Amino acid sequence: MSLHDLLATVGGFTVSFCLLRLLWKCWCLYSEFILSEHWQVDLRTYGKWAVVTGATSGIGKAYAEELARRGLDVVLVSRSDLKLQRVAKEIENKFGRKTRIIQADFAEGDSIYPAIADALRDLEIGILVNNVGMMYNEHFAYFLDCGPDAAKRITQVLNCNMMSVTQMTRLVLPDMVARKTGLIINLSSITGVRPQPLLSLYSATKAFVIFFSRCLQAEYKSKGVTIQCVAPSLVSTNMTHNIKVNCCVKSASAFAREALNTVGQSSYTNGCLSHALQNVALALFLPDWLRLSTYFVKKQINSKFVEQLK
Repeated sequence: MSLHDLLATVGGFTVSFCLLRLLWKCWCLYSEFILSEHWQVDLRTYGKWAVVTGATSGIGKAYAEELARRGLDVVLVSRSDLKLQRVAKEIENKFGRKTRIIQADFAEGDSIYPAIADALRDLEIGILVNNVGMMYNEHFAYFLDCGPDAAKRITQVLNCNMMSVTQMTRLVLPDMVARKTGLIINLSSITGVRPQPLLSLYSATKAFVIFFSRCLQAEYKSKGVTIQCVAPSLVSTNMTHNIKVNCCVKSASAFAREALNTVGQSSYTNGCLSHALQNVALALFLPDWLRLSTYFVKKQINSKFVEQLK
């Protein structure tokens, strides 16, 4: 075989491989976000109760409502007792499902989990949604620009964004393994997929959630338990200062509905087609070397988008 024929053969295989890979990715997107609109897993098969952390607003509240709409009773966990009672009453009146409330501030650390464990005892928990999270700063800012109480703030963010995921998983996973069924949904962020300067601590904690979820899925999928990681882009919530909904920014309720549709389709998802396409676009047009450059950081800190989030 001549060198020309060899190069042509290698080129043909390379093109074929790339085309097959593209077709597979397109099929995965189609089944995850299009077919799932018409076929969803019956979430009641996992168990009677769903537990949602950070359940009084934003994505957490939207997940709680969507789970109730799909036939599950819901345990709401958050720090404001007044808000918990209000949301619980709304869910009971609107969907006719049972609710329980647990008041807990996840920023406090280890001390809250014995009380949570007692409150969850004897419940058949089929689904856990680890949603609760907090930002280091209220907008894009350098790591040191947190204010005078930076040490306390760092600890609170780590407790809320990482310890809550591991400890709540520790509480509900043994019973799921014993029953050989269960679903744990861990909310990460697109900033955990791609490092985001000016949100450094938040980005790092969300990267932890991704790796923790992927490892747990590998460990427990053979035992009948599904660990799904959801890494959305922008959703209009209090955390994002209720940014205007558009083709790129989802409302919390629309996002929760679409994200729950992906259960059974994927153990890792951006939650909706719009955010999945944004993730692809970011990889192509805003690679990490550019995102992490000093020039881009300075541009971001002065951008209109930053002003919009302030």
